[in-house]
Amino acid sequence: MKTISPVFTNAPKLVITAIDCHVLLAPDFDPGMTSSAQDSFIVEIHTDGGISGIGESDANPWILKACIEAPGTHTMGLAIKDILIGQNPMEIGEIWEKLYVGTAMNGRRGMVIHAMGAIEMALWDLCGKATGQPVHSLLGGATRDQIIPYASLQPAGHCFEEYRDALVESALNAQSLGFRAIKSEVTMNGPYAHGGMNETYDRHTEVVASVRKAVGPEMTLMIDVQYLWPDAATCQSIVCDWAEFDICFLETPIWSDNIHELAALAESAPMPIAVGEWLATRFEFQELMDTAKIGVAQPDIGRVGGIGEAKIVCDMAKERGMKIVPHCWKTGVSTAATAHLAFVTDHCQFIEYLPPQLCVERLRRELTHDELVLKDGTIPLPTKPGLGVEIDWDVLKKYKVA
Repeated sequence: MKTISPVFTNAPKLVITAIDCHVLLAPDFDPGMTSSAQDSFIVEIHTDGGISGIGESDANPWILKACIEAPGTHTMGLAIKDILIGQNPMEIGEIWEKLYVGTAMNGRRGMVIHAMGAIEMALWDLCGKATGQPVHSLLGGATRDQIIPYASLQPAGHCFEEYRDALVESALNAQSLGFRAIKSEVTMNGPYAHGGMNETYDRHTEVVASVRKAVGPEMTLMIDVQYLWPDAATCQSIVCDWAEFDICFLETPIWSDNIHELAALAESAPMPIAVGEWLATRFEFQELMDTAKIGVAQPDIGRVGGIGEAKIVCDMAKERGMKIVPHCWKTGVSTAATAHLAFVTDHCQFIEYLPPQLCVERLRRELTHDELVLKDGTIPLPTKPGLGVEIDWDVLKKYKVA
């Protein structure tokens, strides 16, 4: 049950002494908005050597905080915080196993795993800082010197014309910044319909057509419909006409637990199907890969259980000839972790990335100082120790609510 541990020699001897959890919320958050980037959960892990690491996860931050700080009452439901204190932070695989087994009655999947993902991410950051190495070096070494990001575009608007025009405008803005790939969220119906909209499925085709026409044939275009359709047949009746738009992949067309419908869709759709943003642990991805037969796996590092667990998922995908495009809809902390994973994963096509110019949510604009930069449509290899991202602690204090 161990996950991956760092690769190094002569690591310093450190002991974990404290864990701090921070719940952040933008004061102007909109509960009607389909964006989890309006809040954040940041965890710090401290050691007796004065070296600390930071991590993040994409789930309700109050619940994540409780998962880590809640006291344990028996051996099958131990406290994450108590398990961590006194551990050697360099032994990430062993720590992950202790957390997984010690919290099994509380977790095994879901929120406890998402909380473990933030902890594990912070341990990698800590190990990198302690050894003076970037995380990708601790994962065995980068296999390339640049990766391609895509701009993940979520439009505004409460009617069809506003929505279509906003999405086209944001796509053109991304193109002007040098992006070679974009993902357009086209969700005007379904459980996460933007702005309370209720447009027909055919109108989604109109939006996709408008975006493709605006950016031209050279731009790589992905489409995220956020669980729009109830089943494979309904989805196929619409996307059968999308082949002309040259869609790189279709993200979350139907519910991710509906694996047999996903399998049916994967056989018939004119583009690869991408799923995985909500999944926890390698075990859920195994079912998604082997039964649903998706084309693109999308582990979110925090939610899946950490960098090591995400790397295991990537290795599983490679064995099956599948592509990896990680999910990442948080601040620069999660984006940095995702980039380090991508640099050691040759079959990772893209990473999800937004520079401040394209960010609507203030936490993504303000919370971190990032090493990652967009240069000629790519992100160069990071070289700073750890994740290479720094928290603006004044901003954190400004938005901390718990």
